[in-house]
Amino acid sequence: MYEFDGNIRKQYESLQVPLIFMDVNEGIPQPILATDGFFELHGLTRDKFGDSFGVDHSGFFFEKIHPDETAKLRRITNDFVMKNIPDYDVVFKIRRSDGYHDIHAVGQWQTMPGGEKLAVIYYSDLSRCEDVVKDISDKYSLFQSDDFYTDQLTKLPNINYFHKYGHDKAKELILRNKRPVIMYYDVNSMQSYNNQYSFERGNDLLVLIADILREAFPDGMVIRGADDHFIVLDSMLTEKELGKRIEKVNERIKGEAYGNTTGIQTGICAYERGMSIKEGIDHAKQSIKLLGDNLTNCYRFFESWDMAQYTHERYIVENFQRAKKEGWIRVYYQCFLKLDDNKGTGFEALARWVDPVKGVIAPDDFIPALEKYHLSHELDLYMFEKVCSEIKPRFDNNLPLLPVSVNFSRRDFDYVDVAEELERIIKKYKIERYNIDKSYFVIEITEQDMATGTERFFEQLEKIRKNGYKIWIDDFGSGYSSLNVFSRFDIDLIKFDMELLRNLDVHNSANRIIIKAFIDVAKQLGIHTLCEGMETEEQKSFLISAGCELAQGYLYHKPEPLDTIFARLGLGIPIPEWADDEDRKEIFGSPNT
Repeated sequence: MYEFDGNIRKQYESLQVPLIFMDVNEGIPQPILATDGFFELHGLTRDKFGDSFGVDHSGFFFEKIHPDETAKLRRITNDFVMKNIPDYDVVFKIRRSDGYHDIHAVGQWQTMPGGEKLAVIYYSDLSRCEDVVKDISDKYSLFQSDDFYTDQLTKLPNINYFHKYGHDKAKELILRNKRPVIMYYDVNSMQSYNNQYSFERGNDLLVLIADILREAFPDGMVIRGADDHFIVLDSMLTEKELGKRIEKVNERIKGEAYGNTTGIQTGICAYERGMSIKEGIDHAKQSIKLLGDNLTNCYRFFESWDMAQYTHERYIVENFQRAKKEGWIRVYYQCFLKLDDNKGTGFEALARWVDPVKGVIAPDDFIPALEKYHLSHELDLYMFEKVCSEIKPRFDNNLPLLPVSVNFSRRDFDYVDVAEELERIIKKYKIERYNIDKSYFVIEITEQDMATGTERFFEQLEKIRKNGYKIWIDDFGSGYSSLNVFSRFDIDLIKFDMELLRNLDVHNSANRIIIKAFIDVAKQLGIHTLCEGMETEEQKSFLISAGCELAQGYLYHKPEPLDTIFARLGLGIPIPEWADDEDRKEIFGSPNT
């Protein structure tokens, strides 16, 4: 394991910023240094550990974590330190004397003087709002070692230098009647570049980028951040001029690199009065995330509405546990139609967040936020559990127990054993009492997730299928279509993405040909088919002529919660004619007898 020089260790340990350094010891991720701020955050004292912090006391790191989150946090932390995942950005709860606090942890990689890379994890207490916005640079002590401030690969100043002196640089620009601006650069697909051309060539690329940034911003402060990130603090030009300069940087990188690279993406935040260095970086990072996978534009300026989105995102993450506990997140059921006889054969369980403060929060808002902070597995398992909990009232009120599909993300399988969790929930609600078997529960996985799944993902998916659940591929044809999805894994049904149906007649009716062709392939392979987004009789007629078996959409049934279904039944309003048991067996299998 890495060993700190005595003086450097003392300087790090005295920091009031909550952070830890981690390394790998005999194949096991291990904390090797913690700051005073880290101990204070956990309500601990360094005296308890003396000089033996690390190997002998690694368990302490998790002892105050909420029991429901210990396994998740341990797995994410281990994967990050072992470099199995590229980033570390997670929210969890720790126990303090005044109750549980929400903690936000962000991980980075720092190159040490000898060239070794250590995982560094920074923490913020979300329960103390002032900690989130307080300038982290104010907490740093003065250091004497040049190595502490210098990135050994590029010879640029490192993030320590930026946190210490960035604020002074900004003040200098302001005194010269200039407006400071922070640019945060992220190298696209760095891991793929390393895999294709070697880590040595990857290092060459980082050195090239450092040199190009020095030349492009000769009067600015150019910083090597963590891994493949760079930061530039300079005076603001017009947005057009700055954009052109960044585009030129990007073109030079793509043109002068050893191998093929898609260059960089840049988030830009112009200073506002009272803004801290950390806030500027956070805003610039947020702008990059909003660029997403769009490689047609290599930069984005932070705008005021970005802050509103960031605040909204934080509200979702900070209130997620309460939303589950209070029932703000509800299951809405949307029925599947069997096209040949207009009978319902099952439901899809859809998450809807009805918030007492925000009103209805759209899935497109809260699901990406939960995915970003590694909470999607909690949502998906919560939805599965809610479906199981609502079987009893359906049974007691003589509603047909039709199969229900629940969506799961590939990321879920990285943080928990989904197969085991499904079994635990099934046993908890004693599902066998209702004369239904596991084939009544459908696990939906998107085609994109199937295309990018890891071995761990496919191992768990195979276990789920062997346990008796059905596996459906969702959003088929949404841009990741490939016939090898049929050969890689045994699946029961494919759901065509609704955009295919909405755009049947564009490009010489290409989607009609595509849907029909995939239906024919699926039939030959014994795979059932369903199309989402059916809203018109014309679409329905086409699907019938193409041989599609099932459909889902507003033409037939809009999503509704169970209590609405009960209320509608109580009013005597007609409901769809449910399929008989023989129809159900054809697609979902036979129940227990």
